[in-house]
Amino acid sequence: MKNKKIIALISNDFEDLELMYPVLRLREEGVTVHVVGEAAGKKYIGKYGVPCVSDYAFSDVNPEDYDGILVPGGWAPDALRRFPVVLDMVRNMDMRKRVIGEICHAGWVLISAGVLNGVNVTSTPGIKDDMRNAGAIWHDVPSIIDGHIVSSRRPPDLPDYMKDYIKVLSEQA
Repeated sequence: MKNKKIIALISNDFEDLELMYPVLRLREEGVTVHVVGEAAGKKYIGKYGVPCVSDYAFSDVNPEDYDGILVPGGWAPDALRRFPVVLDMVRNMDMRKRVIGEICHAGWVLISAGVLNGVNVTSTPGIKDDMRNAGAIWHDVPSIIDGHIVSSRRPPDLPDYMKDYIKVLSEQA
């Protein structure tokens, strides 16, 4: 998987484990992961105080150059979904059937991008109604794959989530 490249979105108040665990796990697999936020080289702080510096700004990356995207949970998704460029990145990945990972509250970004109609997903139960209202078919399971979309509920489910994400990424042509 050394030839694979992933965008990991970031904004303040990301759920620390839901960003860092996937980034580190993918890097262990040899995947290039770029942390992408509103500004390049900016230090973002997670909900529990973990800092992470972005590699690139949203405007610096072309989603066509990437094999997938990761959206962390926490409160960051409520900020991320307000950027049209972020929604366009998610739509691009969806259109090209590139792996999209979302965990916990990250479903808000996919809702705002309009890519969940008819898709089997999970999330934190707190946004179950939002997911259903967006046309998704919600399940209370640790992780679920529906085509190129991989979703998960919360930090204790990260091992299942990353196994599923890596499976989908490795099967992409």
